Amino acid sequence: MSEPDITPSPAAKHRPTGATAGSDAVLKSFTFLFFMTMSIIVSVFPIYFDYKGYSKLQIGMLYSIGPTVGIAANLFWGVLSDRLQTIKKVMITVLAGQLIALLIMFQVDTFTVMFIVMTAYYFFQTPMNGLIDSQTLLVASKTGKSYASYRIWGSLGFSFASLFFGMALSGLGIQSVTFLTLGTVIISFGLAFLLKDSRAGARKADFSGVRSILFSKQLLWFFLLILLLAIPAKANDGFLALYMIGLGANETIIGYSWMISALSEIPVMFLLSKYGHRFKELPLLGFAGLIYGIRFLLMASVQNPYWIIAIQAMHCLSFGIFFITAIRYITQLVPDEFRASGQAMFNVVWGGMAGLAGGAIGGQLFDLWGGDTVYLFASITAFIASAGFFLTHISRKFSV
Repeated sequence: MSEPDITPSPAAKHRPTGATAGSDAVLKSFTFLFFMTMSIIVSVFPIYFDYKGYSKLQIGMLYSIGPTVGIAANLFWGVLSDRLQTIKKVMITVLAGQLIALLIMFQVDTFTVMFIVMTAYYFFQTPMNGLIDSQTLLVASKTGKSYASYRIWGSLGFSFASLFFGMALSGLGIQSVTFLTLGTVIISFGLAFLLKDSRAGARKADFSGVRSILFSKQLLWFFLLILLLAIPAKANDGFLALYMIGLGANETIIGYSWMISALSEIPVMFLLSKYGHRFKELPLLGFAGLIYGIRFLLMASVQNPYWIIAIQAMHCLSFGIFFITAIRYITQLVPDEFRASGQAMFNVVWGGMAGLAGGAIGGQLFDLWGGDTVYLFASITAFIASAGFFLTHISRKFSV
């Protein structure tokens, strides 16, 4: 079976819509703030937990909560959003839950209590990515704009936070993470009330056929390949900061490495938004996997943390191509009325299952043989995923 073409028609690009410049600005600002918070979770929380005196094993356990809880949380909130046909109200609810959990978390020292609080926090935090993607995809389909034109603001928010929050931590101390995290979530909570619900007035989805769509062989095989590529990517997310600290890096250098990776996404996302429809998705995903493999192989061989900053620029051709293309491919396989459920399944695989496997395998390899072994494993797994995407494309091309 050949890959379907989803090139937007000229009519779609100029479709009349009630979306205003103001609502666009709110969604872009909301995306910017969300990824600022994500930057703190990925790059600062490991340092904060280390400051609390937790062992590497305990830090790994805290990070494994997110992927574990995310498997159920993504499906729960995604399906609930589809059933109620509202994304805005669900996002307001989960942001309120995040805020309450954070207020408790920053008062906690005991590891057992921290584990419980982080479980609650991740229940409300992990579904946000899928909900924002669902909102953005539905808005983009109505306005004729590209998904990437909104997602770029997430890259800007992540890179901004990586640089300036790293500088704040160096100047003000790790205790400032409390104000930085609460600040981004509080502002996001306020902006959520200004969002235009992309599903307001939409008809209820008929869930009688959802199983045949979300559990089709084509979609499940695609998710399996995504899982193979996501495991090394999540291992990198979880252990990059600790790997760099082991090589002698400080918080500022780590912040620069995250900033470079986030900024590098922007030109690739811009180009994909304009020209990506000219290329088939599976070969693009295979190419992204190939770049991931080369990137992690280089990471395994460096001894100077400054080289990692340069290697992180390869993020543009690995994650930048992968994520936009994967989202684009899912829109072919899952109809709009099940958009949140489809995105929830993607995030279960990308963030939940892969995060859990990447954290567990990466942590074990890190403890036994060091960070370079983690990246060697990541490289091999990415190469296997790349081969899977290319072979799937070839098999479908010749099965027509």
